[in-house]
Amino acid sequence: MEALSQALELGSYAVTVFGLPFAVWVFLHEQRKERENEEEEAYQHLSDAYNDFLKTVLANADLQLRSAQALPNPTPEQNERMLVIFDMLISLFERAYLVAYKPEMSPTEARRWNSWDDYMREWCRRGDFFNALPLLLRGEDPDFQQYIRDIAQQERGAILSP
Repeated sequence: MEALSQALELGSYAVTVFGLPFAVWVFLHEQRKERENEEEEAYQHLSDAYNDFLKTVLANADLQLRSAQALPNPTPEQNERMLVIFDMLISLFERAYLVAYKPEMSPTEARRWNSWDDYMREWCRRGDFFNALPLLLRGEDPDFQQYIRDIAQQERGAILSP
């Protein structure tokens, strides 16, 4: 009986020393995997939203939004559609910024964010988008406003006033 009691006590020590830390490690590992899955899902939703945005761009091909140069002499109706599309784009960029941007990122987070940074830079190189930014950025998150203003300045070499 005494041996059984000692064996059970030794077993409980073993569980405490080895099992509990292992259980904590498994729990933290699963939490990290779940967080990574949630981040990947959020990134995928943003990516899908950008693809949907590009469908809108394609449906308005007369605006030449995928060309390097702005549409020369757009009509008032084309200007209005362009402004609405740019507004959609700024909303999408802001959502990406709020969801995916961090000052300190893991390599995976940085890889995901760099795609968005590239999109923002590409659009900021367009004169019509750049010129519309002061109007488009009204009411947006202040940190996002500063981020895209900095990008616009880098890409266009001009200071964008608030």
